Amino acid sequence: MPRGTRPVEGVFGRGADGRHLPTAEFLRVAREILSGHPSHTAWKVTSRLSLKFPTYHTEGIAITRDHIFLSSVEILEPTVKYPAPRDGYDRTPGKGVGHVFVMDKQGNLQRDIVLGEGDMYHPGGLEFDGAPVWVSVAQYRPNSSTIMYRIDAKSPAVHKQFEFKDHIGGIVRDPATGHLIGNSWGSRHFYEWDLRGRRISDWTNSQYFVDYQDCQHAAPGQMLCGGVINLPQTNPAGGSSATYELGGLALIDARSHLVTHEVPFQQWSSAGHVATRNPMKLTADGDHLTLTVAPDNGDEGNGTGIITYEATVAGVGR
Repeated sequence: MPRGTRPVEGVFGRGADGRHLPTAEFLRVAREILSGHPSHTAWKVTSRLSLKFPTYHTEGIAITRDHIFLSSVEILEPTVKYPAPRDGYDRTPGKGVGHVFVMDKQGNLQRDIVLGEGDMYHPGGLEFDGAPVWVSVAQYRPNSSTIMYRIDAKSPAVHKQFEFKDHIGGIVRDPATGHLIGNSWGSRHFYEWDLRGRRISDWTNSQYFVDYQDCQHAAPGQMLCGGVINLPQTNPAGGSSATYELGGLALIDARSHLVTHEVPFQQWSSAGHVATRNPMKLTADGDHLTLTVAPDNGDEGNGTGIITYEATVAGVGR
């Protein structure tokens, strides 16, 4: 069970049952943008919401009618790589605290929900399916273990759904089947479960474009994921001591297990991080897209800010 919740000024508001699920229209527009050249879509920053509380290392975001949920890990003791694997692990477990911050739409913190047990303290992405918010909390190392939680979007009530023997990051619930779909460390593997934790299927990710960090339901059997990969640099650009962050978005078919569309996303935060580095959610209203991200950690640049990008996909369906 969760280690507790920390009430903040005010009460957890009502009205969080407003559905925020994309539709077939969203899927149509998403396919259009992900199948086109990235330079054909002109993204513009339309808002930056600075968060005035400690946010640590941000992981996932979910948006309900009245609230913003942001998952984060507070590192107390960093993991350390072993010279050689020990007991199936490549590093120490480290120590930390898993958080899910609940804010109003102005970014004011209303509640800090603390999640995790033992070595499992690393929250992953967030998914809001219209009722609960789903989040995984795993060990901060590959091939480890995870607790799957659901959080009532109307109250601070937290329910431990099941445990699983692997590190799970991004999580999605497909309303067509009622199943949960999650990806492993580096998004190298996908799993599908029923709500009791019974594994329905699993598959290896055939793509190596980016490592998915946060995902969302897009349509029955379809999920959208955003992520990043750190690429080495040439010697003039810093060599082995420097990396380049390549960001991207991908549309994944959970039935065929194929990435059907993917595109780079090279927009940058004030701290110099690619926008899809961690928390990400995309919505559509007709041909108008809104992408909400929070790429910067609390101790980077100007701290964590929730950035909104908007774009119009001209000529969709014409």
